[in-house]
Amino acid sequence: MLICPLCKDISTPFYKDEFYECVCCGGIFRPKEKLLDNEKEKQRYESHTNNSDDLGYQNFVSPITNAVLKEYKKDNLGLDFGCGKDSPIVKILRANDYKIFEYDPYFFDDKNLIEQKYDYIACCEVIEHFYNPKKEFELLKSLLKENATLYLMTGIYKDSIDFSKWWYKNDLTHVFIYREKTFEWIKKEFGFENMSIEKNFIKFKKAED
Repeated sequence: MLICPLCKDISTPFYKDEFYECVCCGGIFRPKEKLLDNEKEKQRYESHTNNSDDLGYQNFVSPITNAVLKEYKKDNLGLDFGCGKDSPIVKILRANDYKIFEYDPYFFDDKNLIEQKYDYIACCEVIEHFYNPKKEFELLKSLLKENATLYLMTGIYKDSIDFSKWWYKNDLTHVFIYREKTFEWIKKEFGFENMSIEKNFIKFKKAED
C-alpha cells in the first residue's frame, strides 16, 4: 500500500505496478519510483509541438476561454498556471484585451506571479502532471481572490473506461488521474463553494473568506 499524494490516505494496486488507487478520494497515481526526474520531465514538455496559433488547439481550450470571456471583464486579473511554452489561452484572452499572466515552473518561472491573487486561474491539461497535488491545490486556492474561479481541464477517469486501453495513461508525465469523486473530495477539503463538471472541464468557485 502507498500513501495518496492528494489526500494522504492509503491506496491499493490498480494497474500492474504502474498505478495505485486511493481508497478515500479515488485518485489514481503513479508510485514515486515511476516518476520522471525534472530533466526528463522538461525534455518531454519541450518535445510538445503545440502552437497557440493552431485553430484546433484554440478550439480545444475553448471551454476555458469562452467561460472567461463570458464571466469576467477585461480589467479582471487572470493567470494561466502551467501554461507551457506557448499558451492558446493567453493568446486568445490577450487578443480580447484581457489582463492575464502566464506561469510555468519550466518556461515562465516568475515567482512574483505566485505571490499575488487573481480573479480567475486557468489550468489546462496541467493537474494530471502534479507530483504533489495536495501542495499544488493548496497553492492554487491561495492565489484566488474572494469569489474567484479556478478553471480546470483534464482527462477524467470513469469506471466504464478500459484503463488498459486508455491512451491518457500512456503519457509518463500523467502521474495523477482524477475521478469525479476526486473532485468532490477537493471541493470539500479545500472549501470551494461550488463545483461543476462538464466532460473534461471543471470549475471551482471560491467563496468569500
